[in-house]
Amino acid sequence: MTIEQRISAFNELGQLFLYISNNNAPISDVLKLKFNALDEEINFAINDAEAYNNWFTKENIFFALENWADALTTEHLSAWISNYNFTVTEKNVGIIMAGNLPLVGFHDLLAVVLAGHNALVKTSSKDDKLMLFIIKFLYTINDDFKQIIKKIDRLENFDAVIATGSNNTARYFEQYFSKVPNIIRKNRTSVAVLNGTETNDELKALGDDIFRYFGLGCRNITKIYFKSEEQIPTFFENILDWGTTVINHPKYANNYDYNRAIYLLGKDDFLDNNFVLLKKDENLHSPIAVVNYEIYSDLNEVKSYLINNEDQIQCVVGNDLKDNPNYVAFGKTQTPLLTDYADNIDTLKFLAEI
Repeated sequence: MTIEQRISAFNELGQLFLYISNNNAPISDVLKLKFNALDEEINFAINDAEAYNNWFTKENIFFALENWADALTTEHLSAWISNYNFTVTEKNVGIIMAGNLPLVGFHDLLAVVLAGHNALVKTSSKDDKLMLFIIKFLYTINDDFKQIIKKIDRLENFDAVIATGSNNTARYFEQYFSKVPNIIRKNRTSVAVLNGTETNDELKALGDDIFRYFGLGCRNITKIYFKSEEQIPTFFENILDWGTTVINHPKYANNYDYNRAIYLLGKDDFLDNNFVLLKKDENLHSPIAVVNYEIYSDLNEVKSYLINNEDQIQCVVGNDLKDNPNYVAFGKTQTPLLTDYADNIDTLKFLAEI
């Protein structure tokens, strides 16, 4: 397949995503008929994904699909790959996917295919329903995809690997895949630094950064630096819109109740607004339904700390942090661009050099 054919196929996939998430019919009558014929299969895949992983609510699935639909245009895909020279020789690239968010492994699949390689896909059991539906759909566009994208249970005969997991599994991956080119991703999280001048709209948008996908992603804010304790009531007021959404989800509510009980028993210092716990803690990572916080007096100390610990950080939000290489605007952490790479490792550059 040519690169133009691959881009065209993913563009069609993007139109399907828009059809699913917004019921937007494509301009092409041929695609209208094709998508309409898939309605039953689409509904089954989405319901199946939610049934097997209760964190995958329809709202979050549609949010992920809509964000991908914005990215999968011919213009965006062509611009993304335009700065790279890919080798003529196809390589077999193993992709070990995570499953914490809907389609979290799709970016790696997209990169491998657009780089002209073959993808050996080992899905997570937590996110295989949607991924398998997508792979099957790509097969309907061009039969050659059956050789380019293969769902596997065991990774064999590979030339390179992209693997995502926890810090513990990363150590295993690094040892097992040490003899081939690899990208091994570990746990990361995101941080906000507030100076007290934030608008209500910015703080509401921060709520999206914290609670979208129930805080399960590396781009979710799990730590906030406040300049003053007086900022906290305003922060709580502006995130209230998320309260009903998260606390009415059984798994989130169970985590909230559990962590609250643990902190009460341990007499920990925390604040509670009935759907999230704000805990005074130096750690960047926090449990589900908890946001760690600190009060800072010296902004430069915070900036230095974030730079020194950037191997743990995916995004940094805050009006005083625009000079940080991981800076993202309020409300944008969950809508990454094609060029926003996990662990800040340029996947296309890696694929161009293997």
